[in-house]
Amino acid sequence: MKRILAQAQKELVQFRRDRITLGLAFLLPLLTLFIFGFAIRLEAKNIPLAIQDFDRSNLSQTYIERLFATNQFKPVRWPGNDPLQEALDRGLARAAVVIPPDFSRRIAAGKQAQVQVLVDGTDANNARVIKNSIQATTNFFLTNDGLVSNFQAIRARTRLWFNPGRKESLYIVPGVYAVVLWIFPSLLAAIAMVREKEKGTILQVYASSLSAGELLLGKALAYLLVGLLQATLLMVLGSLVFRVGFAGDPTPLLIGTPVFLLAAIMFGLMLGVRTSNQNAAVQGVSLVGFLTAFLLSGFIYPLSNIPFPLSLISNVVPARYYIIVTRDAFVRGTGWPGVWSDIGMMALIGLFFFTVARRILRRMQLPG
Repeated sequence: MKRILAQAQKELVQFRRDRITLGLAFLLPLLTLFIFGFAIRLEAKNIPLAIQDFDRSNLSQTYIERLFATNQFKPVRWPGNDPLQEALDRGLARAAVVIPPDFSRRIAAGKQAQVQVLVDGTDANNARVIKNSIQATTNFFLTNDGLVSNFQAIRARTRLWFNPGRKESLYIVPGVYAVVLWIFPSLLAAIAMVREKEKGTILQVYASSLSAGELLLGKALAYLLVGLLQATLLMVLGSLVFRVGFAGDPTPLLIGTPVFLLAAIMFGLMLGVRTSNQNAAVQGVSLVGFLTAFLLSGFIYPLSNIPFPLSLISNVVPARYYIIVTRDAFVRGTGWPGVWSDIGMMALIGLFFFTVARRILRRMQLPG
């Protein structure tokens, strides 16, 4: 135990002396939090919508006002007469609504009026949102203005069980915690291990009585302390800037965070043991670590949307499980019943990384 603590102390002294590493450890994670927290938006807002009203009646004007009253669309003017050619083709609008000349007359006669809706399908998800929103607004317009009977045999009364205010930050920011705390601690650990090789100090370790496990645990302890400081800064700033606070029992997060950090650090040490220079280590963490944490963790879109066989890889991505822990702590608030298995999975994956790194190091050490 003394040798592990001595190795951790040595690592922290070297870490404190390196200003570039200090910046990498604290400035970049905070910058990433702000960029992701403010830039990523999944909710469709201010969608440019072109309207062509051939009816020009009070009823058609009321319908147009209903469309823009949702604050989901913003009106777009175009230079020509054909919204399809001028507005959509030039990218001025994402959708266009064409109201026919007999719109109000057919509705007054109790007949069906055809409104043409043209939607830019380049972004399939956005196109689906636009289509559903225009349809919902049209139905509301007809029933609210008494144009059709609003009697329904079954009426669904919807209540949002979690996040009733539909704050997007409550979904994005906890996910950012997982991505940042996976990337930067693993990157620091990988660079620290490779630096031992570049300076030649790893040879002294190979020839010493310090075991491979003690070396890894010493470095892991040092960067665990750094990672916990990173996590504290991130979550304090997330609470102050994005108003993300605890929704329930915080103990799963308090226990799950060091478990996740250890998994990230062991992943970085495993890559550092296998690479020969810092550039290769950075590329390894960036490609393998960042892409899996960003794309295969459920950060942006649900895990159910990940196609096979990539969905199999997501099962061994620790960020996937930590995102569940953070979103439970800050949004759902269900506590241990909902996340205990995720913390267990992070521990198992971290143990696997440690075992692989130790075996590689033991092969390199001189026989005692």
